[in-house]
Amino acid sequence: MRPLTEQEQFWQGEFGDEYVSRNQGDDWVASNIAFFSEVLRSCSNVSSILELGTNRGLNLHALHTLLPDADLHGVELNSQACDIANQLGYAQVWQGSLFDYPITHQTDLSFTKGVLIHLAPELLEKAYAQLYRASRRYILIAEYYNPSPVEVRYRGNDGKLFKRDFAGEMLDLYPDLKLKKYGFIYRRDPVFPQDDICWFLMEKHAG
Repeated sequence: MRPLTEQEQFWQGEFGDEYVSRNQGDDWVASNIAFFSEVLRSCSNVSSILELGTNRGLNLHALHTLLPDADLHGVELNSQACDIANQLGYAQVWQGSLFDYPITHQTDLSFTKGVLIHLAPELLEKAYAQLYRASRRYILIAEYYNPSPVEVRYRGNDGKLFKRDFAGEMLDLYPDLKLKKYGFIYRRDPVFPQDDICWFLMEKHAG
């Protein structure tokens, strides 16, 4: 069995449990509905979705509101968060590391939101490969952006948060991916804030 990275152990344990308790509420869901409404305007015929790094299911909650008939799947390392997400009743959430998730079928959209920033940088290409293999058509990355890799101290912890051009790296790795849409949501948005998220929607193109 593969040993977990330092980052995975961090999120699997007490800090991850505290994150689950801290991030909840109707305001989060409302902001996520607004966010995914914007993203999905640039998509067509999305009937299945996979989220790598689901946490308690706030993103899947919003997506179910917007696409009530969509087949929703998630992957979550933290057992407490995974249990809460599965209790939503409309998504199948697999417990474990996104690096170990067995991709048995593709979905119309695969995505991460605030997850790649917390991964060990040397394993990012494996995370990109999981996103790529899992998607039939669209890939969404919603993370902190920086044109060059940089580490940021996270709630008093080192080695737990990194900013970089995640989407650009995926576009370089997979030539058939094309950037379809991108945007930014400010943490001080007066109606539907997000935590300074930069999002990039990519689409697979044959040939």
